[in-house]
Parts: sequence; structure tokens; C-alpha cells
Amino acid sequence: MTEELGGAPAEVRRRVEGVILGQENLLRDVLVTILAGGHALIEGVPGTAKTLAVRALSLALDVRFGRVQFTPDLMPNDLVGVNVLDPRTGTFTFRAGPVFTDLLLADEINRAPAKTQSALLEAMEERQVTVDGETHRLPPAFTVLATQNPLEFEGTYPLPEAQLDRFLLKIDVGYPPEDAERRILDRWVEGFDASRPESFGLRPVIDGNALVELRRRVERVFVEPTIRDYVTRIVRATRTEPSFSMGASPRAGVALFLAARANAFLQGRDFAIPDDVKELAWSVLRHRVVLTPEIEVQGEGVDVYLTRVLESVEAPGE
Repeated sequence: MTEELGGAPAEVRRRVEGVILGQENLLRDVLVTILAGGHALIEGVPGTAKTLAVRALSLALDVRFGRVQFTPDLMPNDLVGVNVLDPRTGTFTFRAGPVFTDLLLADEINRAPAKTQSALLEAMEERQVTVDGETHRLPPAFTVLATQNPLEFEGTYPLPEAQLDRFLLKIDVGYPPEDAERRILDRWVEGFDASRPESFGLRPVIDGNALVELRRRVERVFVEPTIRDYVTRIVRATRTEPSFSMGASPRAGVALFLAARANAFLQGRDFAIPDDVKELAWSVLRHRVVLTPEIEVQGEGVDVYLTRVLESVEAPGE
């Protein structure tokens, strides 16, 4: 691979930011997820470019892209596939479902019931699916980017805790700033149309093989012991925060380590710094801690108390 490959993630980010205006943190977190080899859950109210961001990213990556619209009647076999009887031979042939792709957009994942959501568990954790006792491997670049509406919206189902933990990041998407909203209208005047991908003006930067190689390079990013200790202290501090009835597990520490390493690579460094941990801490932890009932009824979000935790843990060099 050439040296230019190392700069490819930043180039992907630059190009997609020209399409998705005012959502820089969303794009950073999605790219961190892909570089770390994880999966992301993207939550926000309708119309905040969640689906559009994933669609635009798929155009900047020369990989197989699949989209599944989750609905209440979606069944597990609709995702993973099914064995079909061939009447000519009397044998069963596996018909692969849409999960067999490189980049899977699970759109509005919390509109499907729990059994369908759980069908993704094995795929996300082991990059394989088992149908009728037979295991089928998924592509090495397989990544799930799932979107969901906030739980208070009508017709949504909460994701099982076991599945939430399989997402490396939970990305909260808010409204873009005012100047970005104005520029969105300018883009439409110039011919942009969210329903016509050809109007995005995006061309692929890397393919699936290059993506796998980039993930290998991310694994070589150096995270010194003081940074690893910082990650551990943050995770353990969530368990003594009185506002949480459940703190983060050791898996959360691994996730924060992986995300920080990928963020360092995205910034063009081969070593991690404390800011790589700080920048990703909310996205890594917000779906892995649980507020006490007393705090939850007050209506404040979990990020408020994660901020308190992060402020209480001294970073290396401070």
C-alpha cells in the first residue's frame, strides 16, 4: 500500500463534510467506528441527516452498501437469509440476506421488535450468522451503522441491553448551527437533492481491501501506559458516580481504547493522546451506563453526568 493511504480517512471526511453540513462530530464518530472495526448507533430526531450521512459515506467508500428499513413486521430471516428448497434437486440452498454486505445501514432500527434487533447480535459480534445450524461468514469489512429515533417517539422499541453493548459508539445528533442550515438551502439552490445521490458530487476514495488495511494500521497506533490508565480510571469512575445505577463494564474500557486509537489515526498520528480519549468518551459511554430512577425523572440526559465524571478524572499531563 502507498503512503497516501494513511491520509485517505481524512480525505473521506473532507469530501463528505461538503455534503453533510454542520455535523462534523457525527462524521468524525462514524469514521472512527469504521476505522476501529466497530459498529455505531446514530440517534436523533428525523431530518438531522442521519441516513443521508451514511448514504454519502457509502459513496466515498468503494464498498458494497446495503440498507434495511426496520419495521414492526421485519423478521430475523429477512436480515440474515434463509435456506430455500430447490424442487429440482430436493436440497436446500442458502439465500443470503442483506446483512451480507460491507456497510449495512440499519435504518430506524428501534422500529422493529426485539427478536429482529437481536438477529444482528451474532453478526455484529462475530461477523458471521448461523442459519439452521450452518455458519456463514460475513465480509471482513462488515460494519453496521444503525439509526434510531429517540425512544419517546411513537412506534419505537428500546434496544436490548446486550445489543446496545455491541455498538462501539452511540452518536447523538442534534440540529446543525444556523449558518449551516442556511448553507443547506444554498446547496439545494445549486442543484443538490438528497433523493438523488448523483447530485452529491462524491467519488470513492478507498475500496474494501484498503479499508481492511487501514484497520491493520490503526491496530499499530501506540497507546502508552498512562493513556491506558486514564481510560481505566474513567470507566471505573462511572461505577462510583451516584447518579448511575449501573456503571460501565470492562468492555466499555476496551471500546474507549479502540475508539481513541482510531481517532488518533484519523488525526494523522501514530500515537494516542488524552484528547483522543476525551473526545470519544461520551459516545462510547452514554449507552453503557444507566441513570438512577430518581435522576431519570428529572429529565436531564446522561451526558450531563458523564461530563461530571470526566471532570473528576485527571488526565495525564494535567
